[in-house]
Amino acid sequence: MFKGRSFAIVASEPFHWKFPARHGRVLGAGFPHSNQIMKSKLIHSSCSVRGARFLSTLSGLVTAAMLAMTPNAHAAFGATPSGGGFIVNNGGNLVFTITSAGDMSSCKYKGTELNDTSKASCIASGLSASSVTATTNGGTVIVIKCVSTAAEFGNMTHYYIVQSGVDNIYMATYPTMEPTVGELRYIFRGQYNVLPNGPADSNNNGNTGAIESSDVFGHSNGQTTSKYYGSERAKDLTVKGATGTGVGVFTAFGTRESSTGGPFVRDIENQGDGTGSDQEIYNYMNSGHHIEITIDGTVEGDRVNVLHGPYAFCFTTGGTPAVPDMSFIANLGLTGYVGTAARGRVVLNGLSGMNTAYTYYMGFANTTAQYWATLNSTGGGECFNMKPGTYSMVIYKNELAVWTGSVAVTANTATTVHTITITGDPSTTATIWRIGDWDGTPLEFLNGANIMNRHPQDVRNTHWGPVTYTVGSSSVGSFPAVQFRGTNSPTTINFTLTAAQAGAAHTVKIGATDGYGGGRPSITVNGHTTTNPGAPTQPGDRCFTTGTYRGNNTTWTWSIPAADFVTGANTIVISPISGTTDLGPWLSASWGYDCVELDN
Repeated sequence: MFKGRSFAIVASEPFHWKFPARHGRVLGAGFPHSNQIMKSKLIHSSCSVRGARFLSTLSGLVTAAMLAMTPNAHAAFGATPSGGGFIVNNGGNLVFTITSAGDMSSCKYKGTELNDTSKASCIASGLSASSVTATTNGGTVIVIKCVSTAAEFGNMTHYYIVQSGVDNIYMATYPTMEPTVGELRYIFRGQYNVLPNGPADSNNNGNTGAIESSDVFGHSNGQTTSKYYGSERAKDLTVKGATGTGVGVFTAFGTRESSTGGPFVRDIENQGDGTGSDQEIYNYMNSGHHIEITIDGTVEGDRVNVLHGPYAFCFTTGGTPAVPDMSFIANLGLTGYVGTAARGRVVLNGLSGMNTAYTYYMGFANTTAQYWATLNSTGGGECFNMKPGTYSMVIYKNELAVWTGSVAVTANTATTVHTITITGDPSTTATIWRIGDWDGTPLEFLNGANIMNRHPQDVRNTHWGPVTYTVGSSSVGSFPAVQFRGTNSPTTINFTLTAAQAGAAHTVKIGATDGYGGGRPSITVNGHTTTNPGAPTQPGDRCFTTGTYRGNNTTWTWSIPAADFVTGANTIVISPISGTTDLGPWLSASWGYDCVELDN
């Protein structure tokens, strides 16, 4: 092959290569400088065969380089072109394959295959990439860039990123449109037999069949599971995953600034698929589950033409990892990445009118980003790393908005908001009685704390009713968290009034956190009918049967004349109404309670 010629290998510039599998080269392993991946150029000369000694030396070097390229070489940090994609070795314990479609078809940790061998891990159901390229940064970071121009994605870019010797696969996703499937997610399809220890609430294995749609399952002991159950609020997301013998895979959810729905929405995080095949570990960035969520009166839309992430999948020997530092990604030139210097922050001095029994938050939203921060005991706090722009600003008492305004954020600047006086807390209204309290959740009510973790028919729930509640003697925990037309209706409230109270008009208020099927309350007071409210605007998902009570907080009010009250015993009866047909006892017109009160 080299007869009559000698040549030199000249390393001159960082590579950015895309080439088919037949080249069989490893990017980043065995090249002249181990701390930087370089292009190689063959410089030919007309020298004679006297370079045989050089060729012999070169042959030894090439052999050594080829040995370093073998999959078993622990330190073989690099990316090997394969079938239009790449096999990536992180120089630690990970070797994974990105296909020409931009999906991950194999992921090995310490030599053990974690990925389902028949279904790839991927964005949506597969990225259908038209371009997959590999680049490096500083010789210690590999970036696989996958671009899809498929009709269902428009023009989407997805990144896989590794650091030398670090057992994480970092990712980021830049959509130019919402995928036609109606959600943006990455799903790691692990093998269940390798990663059997996932969250119990979403482990569908051993089920006796679906009890609702094809995604909520019953078990022989009367319990229920679903991929929807056990999820956390967006503001609480850190890391979550599944483990096996000597291995763990965890999602580090990263920034949620480009996601949808605000700080309190929940979405799918895990699923034991029910067949014993897959342990699915997710990062949902948005989904149809949050359509029609409003913040400060504005319907949340899917945020596109912005970068989602970075986020990561972390691989361990089984322990739960800390949230990884992803700041190095700032230097990689990802489309849509906004660096720290181009961001600002908001400083809130404090709140006046707080209820110290609750945690308060401040939230921010516009069409390109969302943020939130937990406030301290005096209502002060800071929200960091915000993109420049004008945002709606909301103060939340737990999950209930009690103040709204706006704020402008400027790059590399702190915007100070002086002490805010809370003006929108309904708990400050004087009442004759109140059931629960206004905080935007049904958690204090019957089965309210179970909504996120199980189906309403689960045997671990207390019987839903119908409930008769007596003011002054019944416990708040006996009042239903959800009013289902097909299951526990009506709810009856018994209460007494003095002569003075009965001689005056009063207002009845019912607060809701979410609703299904257009459900809203119709009430009678001592048999007297009232005007029925119109249908509320709520997300179109199943909500209470799929692990969430978080929709749009709604308050209905009725002005009740004195003539409808009596001195002594009084009764209010609450029944759901709707113009839609119920699909079953649980998929029936319903709402989740926040609070019920009779104002003074």
